[in-house]
Amino acid sequence: MAVIIDKSTKIIIQGFTGKMGTFHAEEMMKYGSNVVGGVTPGKGGTKHLDRPVFNTVKEAVKETGATASILFVPPAFAADSAMEAADAGIKTCVAIVDGIPSHDMIKIKRYMRRYTKSGKMTLVGPNCAGIISPGKSMLGIMPGHIYKSVGIGGDPINGSSFRDIIEKFETDEETDAILMIGEIGGPQEVAAGHFAKENMKKPVIAYIAGLTAPKGRVMGHAGAIVSAYGESAVEKVELLKECGVTISKNPSVMGDTVKEVLGKS
Repeated sequence: MAVIIDKSTKIIIQGFTGKMGTFHAEEMMKYGSNVVGGVTPGKGGTKHLDRPVFNTVKEAVKETGATASILFVPPAFAADSAMEAADAGIKTCVAIVDGIPSHDMIKIKRYMRRYTKSGKMTLVGPNCAGIISPGKSMLGIMPGHIYKSVGIGGDPINGSSFRDIIEKFETDEETDAILMIGEIGGPQEVAAGHFAKENMKKPVIAYIAGLTAPKGRVMGHAGAIVSAYGESAVEKVELLKECGVTISKNPSVMGDTVKEVLGKS
């Protein structure tokens, strides 16, 4: 189950020498991720965590052959960092950072249109936990012993949608079923459900949080506000059922639900 990264993926950390970059770089290396260096402008030529530090992503890619990066930079610099990664030839970039302005995300999405589909960087996030290939590599901030997923993030505008990610799992030989965990707000889960119904053979199971959340009220999460039909948890559940997606009633029965679906298939 390595649809985006695997044990051999060469990773660089953008914002490498900062407090958060340092902490999570250490965690990723402990997990087994192939961290080959990092980027902190002005500190190029030095070493950090026994890895080389570069001034630019382009230098880092040239010297290390890195194909993946993760951003630990302030929100105001995140858009420039993501676009710099794309221009340097990075194929997968995870934006952990929360609070990136929506207009900056629109800028990134427009910027990425200059690349062909095969040459386009996969951007995961922002405001996300990252990516993990179990036992192989972690490109994120999740506790590795419990996660087996891709966290796409909860912001209204993100780099990769549920549909983008489940499409990758559909072609993965090690994946037997897909568990999609969503929440109130936005149409992404339902769009993924329609795509699965029309294009996928592998079963999709979903859990949607927020069944008791009232319409029109912000629930303390960047993307979690219901404003239109199909965005409440109840409506999403019904629409996903119509798409043939199996619904897990609550987190405690996710495992049992997946087991039951796999048993039928």
